[in-house]
Amino acid sequence: MSSQRDRWAELTGGQAGEDYARRFARLAASGHDIHGEAAFCDALLKPAARVLDAGCGTGRIAIRLAELGHLCTGVDVDPSMLAVARRVASTQEWLHGDLAHLDTLNLEPGFDLALAAGNVIPLLAPGTEPAVVRQLAAVLRAGGLLITGMGLDAEHLPLPEPTVTLTEFDHWCAEAGLTLRQRFATWTGDPYRPGGGYAVSVHSRPTV
Repeated sequence: MSSQRDRWAELTGGQAGEDYARRFARLAASGHDIHGEAAFCDALLKPAARVLDAGCGTGRIAIRLAELGHLCTGVDVDPSMLAVARRVASTQEWLHGDLAHLDTLNLEPGFDLALAAGNVIPLLAPGTEPAVVRQLAAVLRAGGLLITGMGLDAEHLPLPEPTVTLTEFDHWCAEAGLTLRQRFATWTGDPYRPGGGYAVSVHSRPTV
């Protein structure tokens, strides 16, 4: 595990699982679509794809993707979030681990897609971001996808200021052997424009 606490732990103390689950339950009950990330990923996948939900939290996205027929593994460093995921979907694979040391979990490589939604990248422990991107790239098959969603300004983050720029992120991806394929402003596919406050990025691992 990283010696430095991630920004999520600094914000929540590692005790946010139940509150996080209740928040999305309220959104669903009020008629909001809480499955935008899963729908976005599903549209890019073949049936029964292998998906790694990195920073899976309470498992909302991985559970939905499993319902859609995909084979999902969730990893998170917050035990309180994983406790909710395990309670809701006990038969799915939920692993406790630090994304900067994903290789210690002995995952079988060859995932079709690795997902880091929910501001996972901006909320990592400072300085670990390039290592996390390398670890995620390493578990992908040739042609596999890394999909991320991240806030780029305070309005789209639970932080007073952004921690990552797209220039930095694309550089880390390039260093890890990934190529930017598409970028959007929302999980519903609205086009991204420079200076936007939120970005959904699709990077791919080369096929050769």
